[in-house]
Amino acid sequence: MNAREYGIKCIKDEAEALLGLIPMMDEEFDRAVELMYRCHGKIIVTGVGKSGHVGAKIAATLSSTGTPSFFINPLDVFHGDLGVMTRDDVVLAISNSGQTDELLRFIPLVLQMQIPIIAMSGNKESLLAKYADCHLNVCVSHEADPLNLAPTSSATAQMVMGDALAVALIKKRNFQPQDFAQFHPGGELGKRLLTTASDVMRTEDLPRITPDMRLGEAIILVSKGKLGLGIAMNDDDTIAGLITDGDIRRATERWQAEFFNHAVSDIMTRDPKTVSPQMKISEIQKIMNKYKIHSVLVTDKKRHLLGVVDHYSCMI
Repeated sequence: MNAREYGIKCIKDEAEALLGLIPMMDEEFDRAVELMYRCHGKIIVTGVGKSGHVGAKIAATLSSTGTPSFFINPLDVFHGDLGVMTRDDVVLAISNSGQTDELLRFIPLVLQMQIPIIAMSGNKESLLAKYADCHLNVCVSHEADPLNLAPTSSATAQMVMGDALAVALIKKRNFQPQDFAQFHPGGELGKRLLTTASDVMRTEDLPRITPDMRLGEAIILVSKGKLGLGIAMNDDDTIAGLITDGDIRRATERWQAEFFNHAVSDIMTRDPKTVSPQMKISEIQKIMNKYKIHSVLVTDKKRHLLGVVDHYSCMI
C-alpha cells in the first residue's frame, strides 16, 4: 500500500473502533453523567502518557461547556497538588490498561478523601475499574497502527467518550450558545454571540428621506447612502417606513415613465424590521435569514432611529 492507502486504512480502523463503543454504552455511562452533573466542586481529570494528553483535552472541553474541570498529573499529587482536591470534587481517571502504576498509587489517596471516581479504561476487570464508582469501557479490538502498539484507536476512543460525557452534560444543563460564548469571548463565535447592534451599527450619513419625497429625489439619497435603502422619517424623527433598491427597481418596471411622479409613501414598507441597540448580532442574523432581508433599523423604545445594521456589519 502507498502512504495514502495506509492513511485511509487508519481512519477506517479508528472509525470502526468508535462504532464498537456503542454496544458498551450502558447504565455506567448514565451514572458517570449523573455524578458529574451533581458535582458541587470540580471534575478532576487524570491520566499518564497519551491518556494524560487526552485527559487534558477532555478537561478543557468540559470546562468550556459549563462543567468546571482541570487536568492533574497523578505524579504531581505526591508533590503538593493533592491540596487542590476536596470532597466536593469528582475524579475522572483514564488509563487504557486500567493498570497504570502511577495512577493506581494515586487512587488510594482519592478513596481516603471519599471522592467519587469515574474510571475510563479498556479493561473492565482492571484494578482501576474495581476501585471506581463507575467504569466507562473504551475497549478496542486493535490499534490502528500496523504494529498494534501505538495508542491510536484506543486514544481516539478515550477522547470520543470524553466528548460523549460533555455533550450529555450540555443537554442536561440546557447549556446555550450564549453560555458557550462567555467561555470563549476571544473567538469568532464569542464575538458574534456577545456583540450587540450598538457595537456595529452605522450612525453617520444615514439615507434619511420623507414619505412625501418624490422617488426621483429619493433615488439620489439612497445611492449616496450606499446601504441599498432609504429610511422614511416622520416630522417627530420617528420611522415612517423603508424603501430598498428592490422596491425602486420593481416600481420602475411597473410605472416606467410615471415613476418620477410617485412619492416614497407609494412604495415604502410601513413596518420595517427594527431591533434594539442591545440585541445580539447572532439574533439579528436570525431575523435577516428568516425574513430574507439584508438590513435592520436600530431604534429606541419610541421608534426613534439610532442606526442601521446590515449584513456586512454582522460579518465579524
